[in-house]
Amino acid sequence: MVSDSHSLFSFLAQQVADFVKEHHSDHFSEDPSHHLHLGFTFSFPVDQKAINKGYLIRWTKGFDIPDAIGKDVCALLQKEIDALGLPVKVAALVNDTVGTLMARSYTSPGETGTLLGAIFGTGTNGAYVEKLDRITKMTSASAKDVGEYDASTGEMVVNTEWGSFDNALNVLPDSPYDRALDQNSFNPGIQMFEKRVSGMFLGEILRNAILSMKEDAGLFATSAIAEDSVLNTPWGIDTSLLSYIEADSTNDFSATKEQLQKDLGISASTISNDEAQAVKILVHAIGKRSARLSAVPIAAIVIATGKLSPHTQPPIDGLNLKNLSLVEQGIEILKSVIRGPSATPLANAPPQNTEEEPIDIGVDGSVVEFYPGFEKYVREALRDVPELGERVEKRIRMGVAKDGSGVGAALIALVAKSQYSQ
Repeated sequence: MVSDSHSLFSFLAQQVADFVKEHHSDHFSEDPSHHLHLGFTFSFPVDQKAINKGYLIRWTKGFDIPDAIGKDVCALLQKEIDALGLPVKVAALVNDTVGTLMARSYTSPGETGTLLGAIFGTGTNGAYVEKLDRITKMTSASAKDVGEYDASTGEMVVNTEWGSFDNALNVLPDSPYDRALDQNSFNPGIQMFEKRVSGMFLGEILRNAILSMKEDAGLFATSAIAEDSVLNTPWGIDTSLLSYIEADSTNDFSATKEQLQKDLGISASTISNDEAQAVKILVHAIGKRSARLSAVPIAAIVIATGKLSPHTQPPIDGLNLKNLSLVEQGIEILKSVIRGPSATPLANAPPQNTEEEPIDIGVDGSVVEFYPGFEKYVREALRDVPELGERVEKRIRMGVAKDGSGVGAALIALVAKSQYSQ
């Protein structure tokens, strides 16, 4: 994660070599030209110029490899693959959100197309299907360097990079624990939405909060804490700890105490019920905030793409999103989610049309899949968005696209292979 581009991409190429030798050894006896087509999932911001060409803009999620920035990551991987003499061609560059969208599209029930692929795991991001005529980047006078693309469908998948939503913190909630985390990160001031939502950061928010309460409120003042406790190690707390504590339903918080002993080195027998309850309240607040914020880009995309038919969009005072950009819509929706339920209920809206097709969304990532109550809190927040309400929230169908980034990349590589052969 912190090295040079050769170290990273040669490592990746070796994993490809191990896979090919185990599952496709017959290709080694063939002609040395490329036969196997590889979909390369690369979940970082890139300036993508073609199906298999993309230049790294910046690293996220704790990676710091400066010499790769500005380079074509497909070419970097292809160079290392070629050095090993593998019969493999990097056919498609895929963001994990695009892969999730593709995988969910392939497996979703019925004939409804999938609108959005979203990741809520180590990081968070989303990719959705947009009409080409709405993508001004493709048609503006400054779009001279846009690569070739197929315009026959009139649609394109857009990778939003919503982890960087509201880096200026105009509307995002903020706390001393968030600020401490940001200052101690590899990319201060960037990915501010992601730093409040994704699994890589939730444990560090909790650690900062516990340390603050320990100092200011005497939390664990009489507890026996191991000298090497990860409580004193930046980024030492894994998000799985929050999941275990959130799931604790015992009356005496025994599961929470045991987990604090196991993960943080705090003797369970010295933790009072009040202290365990305080940690559980912190955990609940951090997890619920993550889930409610996760609803914001989902709602913005549902509204911006016109998925709400006229009779499901009752006029709401104070939230007219019709003429706003996707980012502006997200900001307005975020404000409404932070405020909580609208003062104007949707009770007078016409009854739901049961024939309305679902709004299909593919999701992947450890947080959305394993964090207790995550989808429930996402849906609560969606219902709090005035233009959605309960009736539209019920139309939103979320399905886990297991290993969507990998499966989707394979599917896209298959599509790319058919294009190369034409």
